[in-house]
This record gives sequence, structure tokens and C-alpha cells, in this order.
Amino acid sequence: MQSALYVALSAQVALSNRLETVSRNISNMNTSGYRADEIKFSELVSKAGQDKVAYASTGEMFISRQSGGLTKTDNPLDVAIEGEAWFAIRTPEGVAYTRDGRMEMDANGALKTVNGYDVLDAGGLPILLDPEGGAPHIDQTGEILQGDGGAGAIGLFLIDDDAQLTRTDNSGVVPDKPARPVQDFTTNGIRQGYVEGANINPIREMTKLIMITRAFESATSMIDASNQTQETAIRELGETS
Repeated sequence: MQSALYVALSAQVALSNRLETVSRNISNMNTSGYRADEIKFSELVSKAGQDKVAYASTGEMFISRQSGGLTKTDNPLDVAIEGEAWFAIRTPEGVAYTRDGRMEMDANGALKTVNGYDVLDAGGLPILLDPEGGAPHIDQTGEILQGDGGAGAIGLFLIDDDAQLTRTDNSGVVPDKPARPVQDFTTNGIRQGYVEGANINPIREMTKLIMITRAFESATSMIDASNQTQETAIRELGETS
């Protein structure tokens, strides 16, 4: 068995998976609140034979939680999160969490995402504003003031660091563990009139793309060399037999 051939093939599979995540990140670098895909790689060691042979694993994908940059819009219904918290939204599949703070008010006063999903308060209920009450003021804690009184509060939620995230619509994620409402707004809060962008560095992603392409070419060269070595060995051994 030619170990080099299988090592190179495992590397190509891993690089192909990495290429998919980079392509997805680049295509979403202008998507508000989008969280980049990343991959963790490990080494698989074969114990067959006298010498151990290391193969590349296919990689374990995860969603990066690093914050994106903020852009000032001065739109009173645009809000961005400072800290690690998330907005809660109700989608047809259930509650999801997003960092996309571009919000709209429908004709009935319901606070919605740009995709038409209800924005929820800390209790998990939709937020209803006065459609004739004018532009709302939203403070750091998410409390909404409209006219002379309060009109509810946008909920902020924390997701455990070890929770696995599944991607959904509206730059949203669904964790495998329950999120909990923010109680302390010292390190988590809302900035009105701002939108958070994707946490993707396009130059870094393009650099990754170049490195992955070169590594894939190297693995291909290794496979070609392995095949040539095998062909030579068969030919020469065939001549001497």
C-alpha cells in the first residue's frame, strides 16, 4: 500500500471542505450580521505497519462568533449589539437568534426583521409598536420609548460558548442549548442607528483561497508522483520476472 497516495487523497478531501467554507464566506461578506464558517482539523494516525502514518481529517465545521464591524446608518430602526448577545426572532421553524439588527415596523406596528420575522422581547413575545407614534428611541438595554411612554423592549440573549450552532435564515443560528436573557447590560447592549456587518475579512479569505489552491495542487502532484512510482515499479518488476 502506498501511504503517500492515501495521505494526499485525505488532504484533498480536507482542502475541498475548506474551499467550500471560504467560498461561502466570500459570498456573504456583505451580509449584515453574518457569522463566518470555520473548520477545525485534526490528524488521524494509522497504526497499520511498523511506521505510523498521519492522515488529514475531513475537518469539523463551526460558526465563528467574532463580532463584525459597525456601520452608522442613523435609521432609528437599525440596531447593533455591542458584546456577545443575540437578538431573538421567530421563524416558521421556531425561535432563532441573529446579529442582523435591520428592523422594520409593519402597518400594524409589529417589529419585524427585513425578512418579515417577529423580533422578540426577553420573554419570547413579539414586540408591538404604535404605527402612528413616530420614530422610537431604543436605549442600551433594548427598552423602546415611543411618544410619552414605553413600547416594550428588544430582548438580548446569550448562547453558551460550547453550544453547537446550526445556520438558518436572516443570518440566524439555532443553538442546541437554550439561550438565556441578558441580565447585566454592562458588557452587552444595543446601539441605535447602527448595523453590524459580517465578521469576514475579505483579504484574509482571499489569502486563504490562494493557499488552499496551492496546497491542493501540491497534493495532486503527490498523487501523480505516487502513481508514476507505482507504474515504474510494476514495469521494472515485470521485466525481471
